[in-house]
Amino acid sequence: MSKSPYPPGTQLSPPEDCRKMRRIIAEDSDWFLAIVPFLSNLCLQSIVRNFEEKPIFEELTPSQKDFVQERLSPSLPLRVTANLISDGVYWKRCCKQRWDPCDVSHYGHSWKRMFFEKDLENIIELFIPDVTDPKTVVAMVPLCKNYVKRLDISQLLPPIKEPQKEEDEYGSELASNNDYDGPSMDHFDFSILLDKLTSLEELHVVYRVKQCGMNFEWKMFEMTDRDCESFAKALKSCKTLKLLRLYESRIEDKKCRLLVKHLLGHPSLRELDFSHNLIGDRGARAIGKLLSSSKLEILNMCNNDIRGPGAKAIAHALSKNSTLLSLNLRLNRLRDEGGQAIGKALLNNNTLLHLHLGGNEVTEPTAIALSKVLVQNDTLKSINLSCNRLGVDGGKALEDAMSHNTSVTECDIRLTEVDEQSVSFINQVVWTNQSLEHKKKAKENKTK
Repeated sequence: MSKSPYPPGTQLSPPEDCRKMRRIIAEDSDWFLAIVPFLSNLCLQSIVRNFEEKPIFEELTPSQKDFVQERLSPSLPLRVTANLISDGVYWKRCCKQRWDPCDVSHYGHSWKRMFFEKDLENIIELFIPDVTDPKTVVAMVPLCKNYVKRLDISQLLPPIKEPQKEEDEYGSELASNNDYDGPSMDHFDFSILLDKLTSLEELHVVYRVKQCGMNFEWKMFEMTDRDCESFAKALKSCKTLKLLRLYESRIEDKKCRLLVKHLLGHPSLRELDFSHNLIGDRGARAIGKLLSSSKLEILNMCNNDIRGPGAKAIAHALSKNSTLLSLNLRLNRLRDEGGQAIGKALLNNNTLLHLHLGGNEVTEPTAIALSKVLVQNDTLKSINLSCNRLGVDGGKALEDAMSHNTSVTECDIRLTEVDEQSVSFINQVVWTNQSLEHKKKAKENKTK
């Protein structure tokens, strides 16, 4: 044991005592034992550094997993992280690095689901036929199939247009020797993907090219016959699909009938949206057949070209249907032939809750037909007849009918040439029905 250099009994101040009693003085005067990292943290840091070569995650405790997720690089290959790293901080960091803003509430508050849905959407939207290798899409399936529940495809690119060459004297001979018959597909082929996405429930698709600028051509904004055939077969193979929205893609009767043919008897489809297309009466007849052979709950055919005969086909199916809850036929051309058919069908229907016939050129006869429904039907909750010429007499028919109604809580008759007195009375009945509905729900909540 070493002896102190100071005489016995010498009193030193505490700092001086600490400094002068030490034999080894560290270069860092602020060093002390508490800042030495724990061995467990050093091990976790090593796991982070070597994660790509030796991924270790499942064996860790929850707190250790959080430590690793906060430090892993978001650039790690998906083949390493996809089926190993659980939903949490790591996937949140990956999302925020690539997309801003990030609203995870649209993805069931799952950052991992958000990442894989948006990543797959990006791959499909940038897919160029005969340029992008389809294997890049197929390779993603094992990594994302358990997490992708919805796809919202806002763009589908066509093939690259080959520049036209001037023909010379040998042009015809060269053309005859050329075996190229055009692109193998017109847009992304969904048949290579949909049957493999075993958790997919919603599919939103529009055939268009965003920001095409001066290169605009109508064919950039439509589904071709070849697209339709492959897409229809893909839909049939996707047994988990609950919602299909195919809009603004210039779908006419032929394509509509082909799509419906492959949707007949679909086991899980509950919502169909073919809005903003070119579907006419022949397509509407196919939709009527679909209503009779499926369990659709929501049907949106807004802004098409459906007229009286097509509306009659839908009405015929509606009169026998027991699953449809919402029907949107806004901005078609039903006129009174179709409007009256819908009204007559609702006299035999006890399930429809929401009906939209706005902007359909219907007049007083349709208002009278629907007034009979409002008296007899006690399940209809909302009806929209806006932007039609119902007239004063049509308004009075609706007014009389609403005096006997206790179920309708929304009735839109704006821009219908209905007398203001009738409008005021109808609105008052609607407010009364809303109040009754609120009281009923409050009472039901108390009894639970």
